[in-house]
Amino acid sequence: MKILIIIPAYNESLNIERVVNNIISNYPQYDYIVVNDGSKDETAEICHRKKYKLIDLSINLGLAGAFQSGIKYAFRNGYDAAIQLDGDGQHDPKYIAEMMNCMVTEKADIVIGSRFINCPKSHSMRMLGARVLTTIIKLTTGSMITDPTSGMRLFSRNVLKEFANNMNYGPEPDTISYLIKSGSIIKEVPVVMSKRIAGESYLNLKQSIKYMFLMCLSIIFIQQFRKRG
Repeated sequence: MKILIIIPAYNESLNIERVVNNIISNYPQYDYIVVNDGSKDETAEICHRKKYKLIDLSINLGLAGAFQSGIKYAFRNGYDAAIQLDGDGQHDPKYIAEMMNCMVTEKADIVIGSRFINCPKSHSMRMLGARVLTTIIKLTTGSMITDPTSGMRLFSRNVLKEFANNMNYGPEPDTISYLIKSGSIIKEVPVVMSKRIAGESYLNLKQSIKYMFLMCLSIIFIQQFRKRG
């Protein structure tokens, strides 16, 4: 399978070299593309200087916009599948092979790298939110997704086509919920994710609470009215 690693990056100048160099040095069997989402720091300059493969967005579109830019690139360049790896270095490419194998053997449309198949969720506020989303998805779809907020997701060619040509497919739990209801096969494989070494996540406490509210609202109500593909 021809695989593309999509690396959305917003203000990841402290991490992007480590992330990309790891792929180049240790996983040359995979192609990659950095999607610089209008960063205000030196992320773009570093990518240009290092001659990394880059989609350089002139303005900040947010994660959904950066994600779809990478998906469109993957689809238009004939990739069989694409995986999202965050630019902060928390996602380890060593799990891609196992995720690919799961996609092939299980005929999955999406394979999620889950932190919680073999390791229970902690009782932190952030994990409380993940527990709530898992419960809501289970109640509304009948499917158990142990790690709905995982950003490490492998997408099949059919999903690439759908995401590239249509709107309202952000890389979020409500999209997973919608796809399950539409008949997509979603699988999970166990992974271990690293903690962010440098830089700051855009999800502070206030943003996390807002995020959780919007995701719950979307899964419970908005996704009920979307046309099934």
